[in-house]
Amino acid sequence: MRTIRQLGTAVALAVAVACAGTGCTVIQVSGPYTMNEASGGDPLSKPFQRLIATPPQPDWSPEQTLRGLQAAMAAFADDPTVLPQYLTADALKSWTPSGAVTVLDDLMQFDPPEPGGDEPVQRVTLKGRQVASIEEDDTYVPQAGNWARPFDLVKAREGGYRVNKLPDGLILTRSDVDRAYRPTKLYYLNGSTQDRIVVDNVRLRLKPEETYAKVILERLLKDPSGVLRGAATTAFPAGTKVQSVTSAEDERVVVNLSGPLDLLDLSGEDALMAQIRYSLNNNDVAKGRGISVLLDGEPYTSYEPNTDDLRWLDNGGNNAYYVSKGAVHSMSKEGPGSAVAGPAGQQRQGYSHFAISKQGGFVAAMTSTGISVAPLTQEGQWQEVIQGTDLTPPSWHRDGSLWTFDQKNRVVLRYDHAGKRGPEVVSAPGLEKLDVTRLRIARDGVRVAVTTGKNLAQTVQIGALTVTGGLALGNVRPLMGTEAGDEILDIAWRDDEHLLVLVQSKAQQILNEIDVGDGEVVEIPLKDRLEALAALNERVLAAADAEKAGSKILELNQDQSWTPKIDSDVEIPLFPLG
Repeated sequence: MRTIRQLGTAVALAVAVACAGTGCTVIQVSGPYTMNEASGGDPLSKPFQRLIATPPQPDWSPEQTLRGLQAAMAAFADDPTVLPQYLTADALKSWTPSGAVTVLDDLMQFDPPEPGGDEPVQRVTLKGRQVASIEEDDTYVPQAGNWARPFDLVKAREGGYRVNKLPDGLILTRSDVDRAYRPTKLYYLNGSTQDRIVVDNVRLRLKPEETYAKVILERLLKDPSGVLRGAATTAFPAGTKVQSVTSAEDERVVVNLSGPLDLLDLSGEDALMAQIRYSLNNNDVAKGRGISVLLDGEPYTSYEPNTDDLRWLDNGGNNAYYVSKGAVHSMSKEGPGSAVAGPAGQQRQGYSHFAISKQGGFVAAMTSTGISVAPLTQEGQWQEVIQGTDLTPPSWHRDGSLWTFDQKNRVVLRYDHAGKRGPEVVSAPGLEKLDVTRLRIARDGVRVAVTTGKNLAQTVQIGALTVTGGLALGNVRPLMGTEAGDEILDIAWRDDEHLLVLVQSKAQQILNEIDVGDGEVVEIPLKDRLEALAALNERVLAAADAEKAGSKILELNQDQSWTPKIDSDVEIPLFPLG
């Protein structure tokens, strides 16, 4: 069975509340407002319902006033004139919409004021379950926990109530976000090699006066979100502006830019076009259509949809491998294949946790004294490149460097295999106090997944390789945690956005596919007990637990069933990088 759920952060950020007796009113917060359709007929946009909020009314109770205030918050981006009408002069002076947007479940509760009714100040508490926040950099961060906030209201001379003090920021419901925001994929350049694009998942608010295509490109001109800050860069020079995004008669998308780009200098036009076309195509705005980019109305560059150009999504090779009796083999479509060339293809004891470099040029493996590397050539030899007895399994970067975490000294190590230099210590301030057990670099060369914990609750953390101010592993944040006693058996990058996590709980094994952008979790059904994973886009391979299920390699099918590919004398599957 395939189940989907939303992953909360490791720490609940809200205060627990309870509703007891008759002093708590439950209402569906969805108004007062009216709707009208916006951007419904433009092929470069997405239709959505524009919310039109109602000003406070003289006969409204404190609860109805707060209900109207929340609706005015939901409409604030389209019409900022209604919300101030709910505030006293003092509240209006101190309040700002800036800051993270709080996203609550649709079902909210109001604790009404105590009976009496003539007090100058009426305190009403709004309660609900927080499901997410939308940060100022447009990052959608799932949350889990109860939320409560008191509001003080005073009677207005013209009748009704006004809010006397309002904490900064906006409060939206899940329905508000679903109606007015769209999950959006923005594409930037890998900061270190700049030979590949990197996806940045954000939530963008639709604008009635602009097409979704223009909203996307205007956001693309800004810095990436915090999770990629310092790790991704752009081909757009500072000062570039989007003048217009239109459809031509031949259905081509025409993007007109202005700014410091030079019609006589096309050195960065391939990367710039890659950012534009993937950001438009992968949000289903310009899919299958040609794109022309103009600079102040003059032709600058173009893209044809039949162009077979996938270099900006290069994954470093798609050949599958497996290990049998200590020797690395290539994997055929049917399953078993031949041993690779050189020493890595020879049966040998004492080598484990193999990793394949970009395009299958080198193999790394752990030994009792460190990490060794061998080229896949007949004349190659194993060479120890990182010494240590407390290292995590090796992980290749797309630039040819080899990475591990020294558990004894709690530092990240990088060996520059191309330059034969190192290992060097890489700054990783977010990992200094963590008990790191695995480190896996994604094929985009930017995102990094690490597992932590050995005896107590274990976690998966996500970071990024930043290059601003020197190479570092930064932007570390928790992705998921386990219950005490559960064990993370393996992790594998499936693609730039999804991480596979295999967990052994007290009762069963669980294989989850986690979207590292919004935390959505898809549980993949298991039949056999597994012990190792390898993945690349649509292909997922797993090694069965030899003691429980027999020595075999399984492949995941589209219907979520598993097919045996190799049924004896196998240890682990492998793909390059990841």
